[in-house]
Amino acid sequence: MAVPAVVTVSAAKTVENRNPLFDDPFFRRFFGPNFGGPQSQLQRSLGSGVIVDAGGLVVTNYHVIEGADEVKVSLADKREFEAVLVLKDQRSDLAVLRIKDTHERFPTLEFANSDALEVGDVVLAVGNPFGVGQTVTHGIVSALARTQVGITDYQFFIQTDAAINPGNSGGALVDVQGRLIGINTAILSRTGGFQGVGLAVPANLVSQVTEGIVKNGKVVRGYLGVSTQDLTATLADSMELKSRRGALVSDVRPNSPAAKAGLKNGDVITAVNGKSVDDSTRLSLAVSAIAPGEKIDLDVIREGK
Repeated sequence: MAVPAVVTVSAAKTVENRNPLFDDPFFRRFFGPNFGGPQSQLQRSLGSGVIVDAGGLVVTNYHVIEGADEVKVSLADKREFEAVLVLKDQRSDLAVLRIKDTHERFPTLEFANSDALEVGDVVLAVGNPFGVGQTVTHGIVSALARTQVGITDYQFFIQTDAAINPGNSGGALVDVQGRLIGINTAILSRTGGFQGVGLAVPANLVSQVTEGIVKNGKVVRGYLGVSTQDLTATLADSMELKSRRGALVSDVRPNSPAAKAGLKNGDVITAVNGKSVDDSTRLSLAVSAIAPGEKIDLDVIREGK
């Protein structure tokens, strides 16, 4: 079962509140220089997380623990533990925590291959919406590879209609076998509540981050050294291309792997190691998942050939 491996993440940070009127010289003249000084207030946020290593490694969203001074993890059986931040990766909106001072072995979720998902697959979202307690909702994969949503640098999301609400962030999106296929991250809504469009970071990207932590103590990503853009219909027509599939190279950085390999401005990259690249986001994800130093094969269209 997936439920025991999904936790509630409570983050607390101290913020200072100060009335801007007390910065006015008129007020300071009558009330003294120390009147209305900043007052500290403890601000709490609540989200969810997933245990991905039996030693107590927990994945959640970066925005759940952003700026936190204290983080606690509550298990499904109501036990609570302090946690330390191991990694924060704002580019993917992921963070990794480790449960403190325990030799216990925790239940975990097995990673599924999120690249094998298909639209229409049944999925379950597990988390703690609105702090009411652990909740499971049910839906399908509505779309794959959502890229134009403006949430993270690595915009490549699974879209689902399984109900996701505030507090679900960082929780698990699982398949019918109970395997982790994504980390629930955001909703698209005009009201602030769920309106049928939930987004999750794919498990393969999550796995890349967690494996980097276990093996290297940090996230390690491949680097190609190009700036790219998507092909519009106008660009494709002007270059006499038969399709808009691929990433158009707009800049090659000097002395980069791309420059040494002979890539040029105007090239269109259509595949990495035989795997199709439909746009610049997919190219960025494909390259980031490759270990530095590894050789790769690129399919490139240059001057129509």
